[in-house]
Amino acid sequence: MIYPNFLKKNDTIGICAPSAGMGNKLESLDESIKAIKKYGYKVKETKSVRNIGNRSTGSKNRAKEIDELVLDKDVNAISCVTGGDYMLEVLPYINFDHIKDNPKWLLGMSDPTNLLYTVTTKLDIATMYGHNGGGYTLDLNRSKKQNLDYLNGSIKIQKSYTKYQDFIDTCNDVKVFDKKVKWISKNDVNETGRLIGGCLEVIEKIVGTEYDYTKQFLEKYKDDGIIWYFDVFNMSSYAFYLTLLQFKYAGFFKHCKAVLIGRVAFPTVEDAKFDYIKAADLALKNIPHICEMDIGHTKPGMTLINGAICNVKYSDGKGSLSFKLR
Repeated sequence: MIYPNFLKKNDTIGICAPSAGMGNKLESLDESIKAIKKYGYKVKETKSVRNIGNRSTGSKNRAKEIDELVLDKDVNAISCVTGGDYMLEVLPYINFDHIKDNPKWLLGMSDPTNLLYTVTTKLDIATMYGHNGGGYTLDLNRSKKQNLDYLNGSIKIQKSYTKYQDFIDTCNDVKVFDKKVKWISKNDVNETGRLIGGCLEVIEKIVGTEYDYTKQFLEKYKDDGIIWYFDVFNMSSYAFYLTLLQFKYAGFFKHCKAVLIGRVAFPTVEDAKFDYIKAADLALKNIPHICEMDIGHTKPGMTLINGAICNVKYSDGKGSLSFKLR
């Protein structure tokens, strides 16, 4: 596994928009950039970051702007400004050879899974899932600080939080951390393996395409054992169950040590007797799995290092994640 160089003070984070633009949330973007600079990093934006729309620009242009940052010797890490729905369109135009020859930390969450997941499984380059470049804001809480700390090599243990806020609050820029965090698992968990995952809706669409290197990755690192994590945006409980079965039937859980599942941003439970937790129990059976974790769209969210060795611990509704970069 290739781990890009960590950042030093005054190093530059390049921000691009491979999915949606951030033109309708410029105040949040400017506040996030100020927060990043206050933390000690410089920022360089690509042309389409401040555009409005579900697509910041055309597919080829979005890939070109990623490539510009990859090739820019003054840029030390690359962050996707926000999520969206259409980054899958960009994959045919990404220059993976340039990324391979110029490994840099790639950061993002949600739709940027298209980039992070593919780079890690195809190129064996570690990537960081957890925060987008436009989502830091000046009130840097523990999860955002840890994300930026990870960029400078301070890979500390992350412990479960006490309170969280719904994704809808985040959408409205309301900061209300009023819901109790409680991880859910049938049994205590203490497992170690190589971590891979991202937004489940995105990974589902990559599977079976020419950009699907999942099986090669799993086979290469089978001796380490695999820990999967899934950030679920709005997949219904039935669709979630069927997707887990799809992955199971595809052999994705063959070497699996544990599955980590975040809180669902927009839950849809068709049958109260078959919610997301019951769906995970039925699909995964004896594979250790934890639901309602601090992963993904609801905040605060942990930083997940795709490709790294991860240890996950759970007991009595709480837990922790730690990483070794080997």
